[in-house]
Amino acid sequence: MQELHPWNLKPKEAMEIQKKLCDRLILSWDKRDVQTIGGVDVSLKKNRAQAAIVIFRFPELLPIESVTANVTLEFPYIPGLLSFREGPVVLSAWKKLRIKPDVLMFDGQGIAHPRGIGIASHIGLWIGRPTVGVAKSRLYGIHTVPGQNRGEYAELFDEHNRTRVIGLVLRTRTKVKPVYVSPGHLIDIQHSLYIILKCCTKYRLPEPTRWAHRVAGGEPFSELVDN
Repeated sequence: MQELHPWNLKPKEAMEIQKKLCDRLILSWDKRDVQTIGGVDVSLKKNRAQAAIVIFRFPELLPIESVTANVTLEFPYIPGLLSFREGPVVLSAWKKLRIKPDVLMFDGQGIAHPRGIGIASHIGLWIGRPTVGVAKSRLYGIHTVPGQNRGEYAELFDEHNRTRVIGLVLRTRTKVKPVYVSPGHLIDIQHSLYIILKCCTKYRLPEPTRWAHRVAGGEPFSELVDN
């Protein structure tokens, strides 16, 4: 894991770091073999944050490991600076993992972000692994409405460069609200699409982040596996 900057920053300092780090993102796939997938989510209660990372065998989607970390929140809630609020607790959880996944997906944004570096991209630079953002709502970008069938999508375009595709608005279940998929780091859009669809089975959200959400909220990993 690479230490990129301190976390005790003012909002303006954080924005400047985002602009600098954005230039270091690699948005291409190196053809690595993917055998494990991780999902990340963070639960916030008062001034505490709990992160969960759940690891699955891929493509079988068998859950094999889960860790949590809990820290005091230091950074305020500011749209576009989520990674500075939640990043420290995610990295604390990452350090506990026995199995470091080949790809890590986040309930948040990759490059579909006003400064091009959401939490999936930001943490991807810290951990040096392929990361994908799969968000439940749009933060940034313009798009048309995707088709209603599973697997159909609309391209998400940069608001300041409407020829640049920064992600996909993907229908993971027929006639269900789409999700917003964007590459984070060390991955491209098409491989992000492939992995997210492979990880979406019966539900709108991919299994790794769906399970991470439940574990971050307090459900024991062992009970989820048993059920």
